[in-house]
Amino acid sequence: MAVELEHPFTTAKPIDESYETLLDLERVIGCVEGGSVLEKTGPESARAEIKIKLGAMALTYTGTVEIVEQDPEAHRIAVSVKSKEAGGQGYANADVVFTLADGGGTIQTKAQITGTAASMGEGVMQGVLDALIKDFSGKLGAL
Repeated sequence: MAVELEHPFTTAKPIDESYETLLDLERVIGCVEGGSVLEKTGPESARAEIKIKLGAMALTYTGTVEIVEQDPEAHRIAVSVKSKEAGGQGYANADVVFTLADGGGTIQTKAQITGTAASMGEGVMQGVLDALIKDFSGKLGAL
Protein backbone atom coordinates (compact mmCIF):
# COMPACT_ATOMS: atom_id res chain seq x y z
CA MET A 1 0.00 0.00 0.00
CA ALA A 2 1.30 3.46 -0.89
CA VAL A 3 0.39 6.62 1.02
CA GLU A 4 1.33 10.20 0.17
CA LEU A 5 0.90 13.02 2.70
CA GLU A 6 1.93 16.65 3.02
CA HIS A 7 1.98 18.58 6.30
CA PRO A 8 3.00 22.15 7.12
CA PHE A 9 4.81 23.06 10.31
CA THR A 10 5.68 26.33 11.99
CA THR A 11 8.65 27.42 14.05
CA ALA A 12 9.95 30.65 15.54
CA LYS A 13 13.56 29.73 14.72
CA PRO A 14 15.50 31.31 11.85
CA ILE A 15 15.47 29.20 8.67
CA ASP A 16 19.21 28.35 8.85
CA GLU A 17 18.87 27.16 12.45
CA SER A 18 15.88 24.99 11.50
CA TYR A 19 17.89 23.53 8.62
CA GLU A 20 20.77 22.58 10.95
CA THR A 21 18.30 21.03 13.41
CA LEU A 22 16.87 18.77 10.67
CA LEU A 23 20.36 17.45 9.95
CA ASP A 24 20.56 16.11 13.53
CA LEU A 25 18.87 12.71 13.04
CA GLU A 26 18.97 11.83 16.72
CA ARG A 27 16.88 14.90 17.59
CA VAL A 28 14.56 14.47 14.62
CA ILE A 29 13.91 10.75 15.24
CA GLY A 30 13.19 11.58 18.89
CA CYS A 31 10.29 13.78 17.68
CA VAL A 32 8.49 10.77 16.19
CA GLU A 33 5.96 9.28 18.63
CA GLY A 34 7.34 5.86 19.61
CA GLY A 35 10.61 6.52 17.74
CA SER A 36 14.11 6.04 19.13
CA VAL A 37 17.65 5.84 17.84
CA LEU A 38 19.28 2.45 18.42
CA GLU A 39 22.69 3.53 17.12
CA LYS A 40 24.26 6.24 15.02
CA THR A 41 25.76 4.47 11.98
CA GLY A 42 27.30 7.48 10.27
CA PRO A 43 27.19 11.28 10.16
CA GLU A 44 23.96 11.15 8.12
CA SER A 45 22.49 7.78 9.09
CA ALA A 46 21.14 5.90 12.09
CA ARG A 47 19.56 2.61 13.00
CA ALA A 48 16.18 3.34 14.57
CA GLU A 49 13.04 1.76 15.95
CA ILE A 50 9.43 2.90 16.04
CA LYS A 51 6.57 1.41 18.03
CA ILE A 52 3.12 2.10 16.59
CA LYS A 53 -0.28 1.36 18.09
CA LEU A 54 -3.08 0.33 15.76
CA GLY A 55 -6.06 0.03 18.08
CA ALA A 56 -5.39 -2.94 20.37
CA MET A 57 -2.42 -4.03 18.25
CA ALA A 58 1.13 -2.73 18.68
CA LEU A 59 3.76 -3.06 15.96
CA THR A 60 7.49 -2.48 16.13
CA TYR A 61 9.61 -1.61 13.12
CA THR A 62 13.41 -1.42 13.04
CA GLY A 63 15.54 -0.13 10.23
CA THR A 64 17.64 2.71 8.90
CA VAL A 65 17.09 6.43 8.58
CA GLU A 66 19.44 8.22 6.20
CA ILE A 67 19.76 11.74 4.86
CA VAL A 68 20.04 11.17 1.11
CA GLU A 69 19.98 14.75 -0.15
CA GLN A 70 20.88 18.17 1.25
CA ASP A 71 20.37 21.51 -0.45
CA PRO A 72 21.40 24.34 1.91
CA GLU A 73 20.51 27.07 -0.61
CA ALA A 74 16.97 25.76 -1.13
CA HIS A 75 16.73 24.72 2.56
CA ARG A 76 15.64 21.24 1.47
CA ILE A 77 16.52 17.87 3.00
CA ALA A 78 15.48 14.42 1.76
CA VAL A 79 15.46 11.45 4.12
CA SER A 80 15.04 7.75 3.33
CA VAL A 81 13.49 5.39 5.89
CA LYS A 82 13.69 1.63 5.40
CA SER A 83 12.27 -0.59 8.14
CA LYS A 84 11.06 -4.13 8.73
CA GLU A 85 8.25 -5.30 10.97
CA ALA A 86 9.61 -7.15 14.02
CA GLY A 87 8.50 -10.77 13.93
CA GLY A 88 6.65 -10.32 10.65
CA GLN A 89 7.11 -10.20 6.92
CA GLY A 90 6.02 -6.61 6.44
CA TYR A 91 7.95 -3.41 5.97
CA ALA A 92 7.37 0.32 6.18
CA ASN A 93 9.56 2.44 3.95
CA ALA A 94 9.27 6.17 3.34
CA ASP A 95 10.82 9.02 1.43
CA VAL A 96 10.46 12.23 3.42
CA VAL A 97 11.28 15.68 2.07
CA PHE A 98 11.58 18.71 4.34
CA THR A 99 11.32 22.05 2.56
CA LEU A 100 11.89 25.04 4.81
CA ALA A 101 10.65 28.61 4.53
CA ASP A 102 10.67 31.53 6.95
CA GLY A 103 8.53 30.56 9.94
CA GLY A 104 8.35 26.82 9.15
CA GLY A 105 8.04 24.60 6.13
CA THR A 106 6.44 21.45 4.75
CA ILE A 107 6.95 17.73 5.23
CA GLN A 108 6.16 15.58 2.19
CA THR A 109 5.92 11.87 2.92
CA LYS A 110 5.65 9.00 0.45
CA ALA A 111 5.29 5.74 2.39
CA GLN A 112 5.08 2.13 1.23
CA ILE A 113 3.67 -0.30 3.78
CA THR A 114 3.13 -4.07 3.64
CA GLY A 115 2.34 -6.82 6.12
CA THR A 116 0.18 -6.57 9.23
CA ALA A 117 -0.20 -2.78 9.10
CA ALA A 118 -1.29 -2.83 5.45
CA SER A 119 -3.90 -5.47 6.23
CA MET A 120 -5.69 -2.91 8.41
CA GLY A 121 -6.73 -1.08 5.24
CA GLU A 122 -5.66 2.06 3.45
CA GLY A 123 -8.06 4.37 5.32
CA VAL A 124 -6.85 3.20 8.72
CA MET A 125 -3.17 3.45 7.76
CA GLN A 126 -3.59 6.88 6.21
CA GLY A 127 -5.29 8.06 9.41
CA VAL A 128 -2.55 6.61 11.62
CA LEU A 129 0.24 8.09 9.47
CA ASP A 130 -1.54 11.45 9.26
CA ALA A 131 -1.84 11.64 13.07
CA LEU A 132 1.76 10.50 13.52
CA ILE A 133 3.12 13.15 11.14
CA LYS A 134 0.92 15.92 12.60
CA ASP A 135 2.28 15.10 16.07
CA PHE A 136 5.81 14.95 14.64
CA SER A 137 5.47 18.32 12.89
CA GLY A 138 4.30 19.95 16.12
CA LYS A 139 7.30 18.59 18.04
CA LEU A 140 9.63 19.49 15.18
CA GLY A 141 8.49 23.10 15.27
CA ALA A 142 9.34 23.23 18.99
CA LEU A 143 12.92 21.91 18.57
